[in-house]
Amino acid sequence: MNTVASWPDTNVAWSRVLVIQTKLHQWALDDPTRRFDDLYNLVCDPAVLVEAWRRVKGNKGARSAGVDGQTASYISTVRGEDEFLADLRADLKARTFTPLPVRERMIPKSGGKLRRLGIPTVRDRVAQAALKLVLEPIFEADFKPCSYGFRPKRRAQDAIAEIHYFTTRSYEWVLEGDIKACFDEISHVGLLDRLRARDGDKRVVGLVKAFLKAGILAEGGDEKDTTAGTPQGGILSPLLANIALSLLDDHFAAAWQTMGATGSARLNRRRKGLATYRFVRYADDWVVLVAGTRAHAEGLRDEVADLLRPMGLRLSEEKTRIVHIDEGFDFLGFRIQRHPKRGTGKRYVYTYPSKKAFASIKAKVRSVTKGATDQSLSVLLHRLNPVLRGWTNYFQHGVSKATFNYLRQFAWQRVLRWLRHKHRRTSWAWLRRRYLPGWWPTEGAVTLFNPGGVTVTRYRYRGNRIATPWTSGLTRTTA
Repeated sequence: MNTVASWPDTNVAWSRVLVIQTKLHQWALDDPTRRFDDLYNLVCDPAVLVEAWRRVKGNKGARSAGVDGQTASYISTVRGEDEFLADLRADLKARTFTPLPVRERMIPKSGGKLRRLGIPTVRDRVAQAALKLVLEPIFEADFKPCSYGFRPKRRAQDAIAEIHYFTTRSYEWVLEGDIKACFDEISHVGLLDRLRARDGDKRVVGLVKAFLKAGILAEGGDEKDTTAGTPQGGILSPLLANIALSLLDDHFAAAWQTMGATGSARLNRRRKGLATYRFVRYADDWVVLVAGTRAHAEGLRDEVADLLRPMGLRLSEEKTRIVHIDEGFDFLGFRIQRHPKRGTGKRYVYTYPSKKAFASIKAKVRSVTKGATDQSLSVLLHRLNPVLRGWTNYFQHGVSKATFNYLRQFAWQRVLRWLRHKHRRTSWAWLRRRYLPGWWPTEGAVTLFNPGGVTVTRYRYRGNRIATPWTSGLTRTTA
């Protein structure tokens, strides 16, 4: 393919990259054993670099600087985009490109723990994005349908829908897994071995290895070596984590292929008292749904632990557990549990926001509506509405109506409390005339988002019918 350095505009670059990705994806689908030997030139292709830069510049993290102190805005306004891309391409082609350490930032987690976020330089982000553009369509041809995290056209609701589908069909025991410090402990050797299964270009493997070994500049100023793991925050890290963890997907898929397990074969196994199971994974969160007994689920727990060991990973003893669907469990913010339908004796599997997820949104609403009374109500609502809208959009495909109505009341009370604090010496009558038409907080054209007005619908389980972006791209580019 032509790699002459003439910088195309963003539309031309996007179209050219789509053609490249579609061909790579189709070749990978046609030959599952093929190793691609000349990918590095594609990473250096001007169209790929322009598209990579566009994605990095449009990302929310573009405002964050790496260890060199440069942001995407600085490159656009001061250094110049063409000069930046030309220098990057020259270093890549000369193979003198060396990633800088990522800047460490510790992010609070629930329970008072901290999670490490690594912020690469903008230059490294563009190189990682270029690698992802080339590698992702190849590995997407191998990834199994049971994996949903950080993959194009897939989302958490697909994983929840699959769990709901199978737990209503006799898969009553659940092995809920948690991998301890997954992103920090992935073995570089194991990961690169899986990468080489498809990537025969040593230059690409070497560039990926350079990013893995780039090191971390700690918040205290000390530089740490990275002997394992893929730092969260890098554009390439989710893809690399999926490549590593796809060994679980491959194992469970291969187990049924070996048994020749069609739907009727699974039924025959159940009649003989043997277990059948389904594996569902979202990034490093996963469950095994078992149609069998608790003992069958216990055996699968040891099986998963053995699979993870060569990749340098361990199961978290305190978070990995086996439950019955009647007990229920939390997954990706949802509570999934079977219980009788109100007013009837029939039992159904319900999915709804977990207590932890609801406590989290209440804490965010409290944080936004706490203090800061020097701002106007419209500013407060501009900050609060996206929080409420995003949370309800995520949970609208569950049994969430009662929770949404409760959140509506909670948000209303918090905003009114904020108004009373802002206008301490005014009467309720004045507040109602000024800010509460119909008793609903409003200022000018800005109105408090109403969670109770969000329509709740069941998410459709799509199974194996989720197309990749390059399947549709093939039709357009070859017509």
